[in-house]
Amino acid sequence: MLVAVVFGAQIVWFGTGNAAVDIRADVRITELSYWYFSTGLVLVWMMVLHLIDSRSHRVVGTGMAEYRRVVDASFRLFGFIAIFAFLLKVDVARGFLLISLPAGVLALIAERWLWRQWLIRQRRRGAYAARVLLVGSAQSVAHIASELQRMPEAGYSVVGACVPTGKVAETIPGTTIPIMGNVNTVERALRVTGADTVAVTSTDDLPPMKVKQISWQLEAGRQHLVLAPSIVDIAGPRLHTRPVAGLPLIHVETPRFSGGQRLVKRMVDLVVSVIGVIAISPILAFLAITVRLTSSGPVLFRQKRVGLRGREFTMLKFRSMVVNAEEILPQLLSEQRDVGNEVLFKMKDDPRVTPIGRIMRKFSLDELPQLFNVIAGSMSLVGPRPPLPSEVERYADHVHRRFLAKPGITGLWQVSGRSTLSWEESVRLDLSYVENWSLMGDVVIVLKTARAVVAPGATAL
Repeated sequence: MLVAVVFGAQIVWFGTGNAAVDIRADVRITELSYWYFSTGLVLVWMMVLHLIDSRSHRVVGTGMAEYRRVVDASFRLFGFIAIFAFLLKVDVARGFLLISLPAGVLALIAERWLWRQWLIRQRRRGAYAARVLLVGSAQSVAHIASELQRMPEAGYSVVGACVPTGKVAETIPGTTIPIMGNVNTVERALRVTGADTVAVTSTDDLPPMKVKQISWQLEAGRQHLVLAPSIVDIAGPRLHTRPVAGLPLIHVETPRFSGGQRLVKRMVDLVVSVIGVIAISPILAFLAITVRLTSSGPVLFRQKRVGLRGREFTMLKFRSMVVNAEEILPQLLSEQRDVGNEVLFKMKDDPRVTPIGRIMRKFSLDELPQLFNVIAGSMSLVGPRPPLPSEVERYADHVHRRFLAKPGITGLWQVSGRSTLSWEESVRLDLSYVENWSLMGDVVIVLKTARAVVAPGATAL
């Protein structure tokens, strides 16, 4: 990818001739062919990506750390080149660098993303995953196991557990995880299961020195020890490990919603939405005309939703249902057979949806007018799901934390299963987004949404 980008940028900027870098600081070397300079740039770029551990097995395949390291290494390299060129009076064509840097970063991220899709598919089949032996209380083992099994793409396959009871041949209640003995048989359990990772899920039932003794039993370089505290949905930037008096204390920072963060998010929302409305205006006009001609009623559907700080606003959508949809809803609620969500109404084949509405919903086209909500400031491009006032009345106290952010056209709830999610899972995803917001996270969600729109029904990866 780097060879294609760097030499491609050179050819775009200079053509196929033998252009040279002017070096004025040393009279013995007055010029250097860009063919040599580009070759060196590719090699150094590869080396920097290696030195920053962008290919470490701890970051490849899941999370944002891999992409952040690629971006960080690239910008550091080009910043160094700029300083080096200034101090040594080397005239490197700025246009060549300005093409190479963004094109190289985008190409690297795209290439890493493609490999990640392959790796995720392999991990879901059980390949390229760490074989994990869980150690701790039965309750904590079951909790951590359910979280790891929920995300097989993370690369952790649970193969057994050691719990205080140590009843071999039994399983952890509510799971299929075999019990391999008690906390004193970890070494034997590693041999029997072939595990390469020990994850300590709780230390309540372990002697003070037991975790250290387990680490001594592991084969250096091949077997690993992981401490898995029972806290979920906390993003990396909020976690800080600080050794204090020999204790590795994990500090969990409280969520912060600074004015600067809100300003950046608002500017991105405004710029992208305005550009988006202008770009898709022919599509908006076509859909409006189609809705108007295919069924009676208004083009737009207006509905009260609850947004930032619990304030109500009017959300816009293309009308995808019959005009009296709200009047039919009570009857459908009484007949609803879909289970798994106690608050949100869901029906796979809703009879209220019009034929054109069914097509719009399949590709999420009915939600395009919400761009005007974003421009007006009542919504964001990415955020929690905008709930109905009737749903909010049934919220538990902790669920109100989702109102710390503006509701979004898309969000974690949409790219993680949408209508197939249970109520608890919907809440968990919304709260996770609100408490761990980042601009890069928004970009990833938008990209996943675009993929889901282009290939509806496909699993968001």
